[in-house]
Amino acid sequence: MKRFFSHPLVALLAGLCLRLFFVLKFPAASGDTVLYEQMAANWLQHHVYAMNVDGAVTAVDLRMPGYPAYLIVIYLFSGKIGTAAHLAVMLGQVLVDLIGCVAVAALAAALPARRENAPSANRVFICGLWLAALCPLTANYTAVLLTETFAIFLTASAFLFLAALLANFDEPPFRTAPQRFSRVHYEWWAITMGLAVGFGTLFRPETPLILLAAWLGMAVVYIPRHRSKPVVGIIAFTAVACILPLLPWAVRNAITLHEIQFLAPKNSNLPGELVPYGFISWEKTWVFRMRDCYLAAWKLNGESIQVASLPSRAFDNADERSRVAAILGSYNYDLTLTPEEDAAFAQLARERTARHPLRTYFLLPAARAFTLWITPRIELLPVSGTVFPLAQSWEDDKLDQSVTVGFFFLNIAYVLLGICGAWKLWRWNPASHPIVIIMVLFVLLRTAFLTTLETPEPRYVLECYPILLAFAATLFRKHQRVANAEP
Repeated sequence: MKRFFSHPLVALLAGLCLRLFFVLKFPAASGDTVLYEQMAANWLQHHVYAMNVDGAVTAVDLRMPGYPAYLIVIYLFSGKIGTAAHLAVMLGQVLVDLIGCVAVAALAAALPARRENAPSANRVFICGLWLAALCPLTANYTAVLLTETFAIFLTASAFLFLAALLANFDEPPFRTAPQRFSRVHYEWWAITMGLAVGFGTLFRPETPLILLAAWLGMAVVYIPRHRSKPVVGIIAFTAVACILPLLPWAVRNAITLHEIQFLAPKNSNLPGELVPYGFISWEKTWVFRMRDCYLAAWKLNGESIQVASLPSRAFDNADERSRVAAILGSYNYDLTLTPEEDAAFAQLARERTARHPLRTYFLLPAARAFTLWITPRIELLPVSGTVFPLAQSWEDDKLDQSVTVGFFFLNIAYVLLGICGAWKLWRWNPASHPIVIIMVLFVLLRTAFLTTLETPEPRYVLECYPILLAFAATLFRKHQRVANAEP
């Protein structure tokens, strides 16, 4: 029985069943799905990366082209388009996610171990594969047309190539067991990592944070060892390799939209559309969880926004509430935010920030980070996702509350296992310090970046899960303490 469960195909089969359950039982929709499908359809039929704006096909750059390109591939293979192709799209994502599970397991096995611990790498690989394959927090995203599945896979791949890079870059006694990777010169692994990040950026524009974490981490670790020159070389190789997959997108933007743009714009605005900077600044003075986004951000320029539906923390006093009510009353007349209304929100944001700078610049970002990491991550499933108040939620719907609380504690368990794995790896093997520093730094940088967004969606943290899962898998390795080898 033990040999049966230690076979990789068994873990992958279990992961396949879990993902098919989500795909067939709980296929989900998202607002971004419509955008991706429209851009893919216009790209395929009209050969223009565009949206339909006021009945006209209009070239845009508000989303990266990776996911629409994937949709086109599925459309061509399946002979279907749009809604009719949803099942084929999801099945393709199931395949990509399972490959991502293998990448996560390989990353876990590649984390530094002494030569005498090398046999336990196979055990870590199997444990990592089971952890990734049976993780419903990532698996349920194969059942919706979003970029998360590809972002997770490419993030895991980038860090796997980073592990190979460090295995060939380090010098004894810090070098990891070399038999895991062929003795390819580390520059080639740097190029491979850069390409993985570049392709990842075609799906999620913030993916280069991986490179930033790698550059900072390597500088901290290796410059004190007088290896500045090769570190600079790695930075150059990874940067150039990352840019290469983005060049066609940048050239297209320069020719079609007359702008040099390697990434999608931070604010998803159409050409000539007002960017509501004032409204966004005002939101950032009170929004800290996803449910807040439904109250204002995701209604803007489409639905009425009622002041009565906003939480009390959106106002510091009665006068401020009256001013917001007046602005929203004007906005609700035609459901279009004007420059004057946006300026009024900007003034409110300045006043609230001046009144409570600690709230805007520290307390709310900290609350966003905390909420992003403890959420049950079931916003795509047909359950409320409400944990508190426990008694009232249990009374309203026992099954709903059971699923929500179960996912809540499962998410906490994955986070704690990842932290424990990183700590154990750090303590037991100094050779792990460079990659642990880089991986932890990426989690911190990504979390900090997400706290700056006005719409803190929990799914954006899933790109950190390959790291959590890889660290968690190392808990199953039989370590032997390594002495006198501090980096």
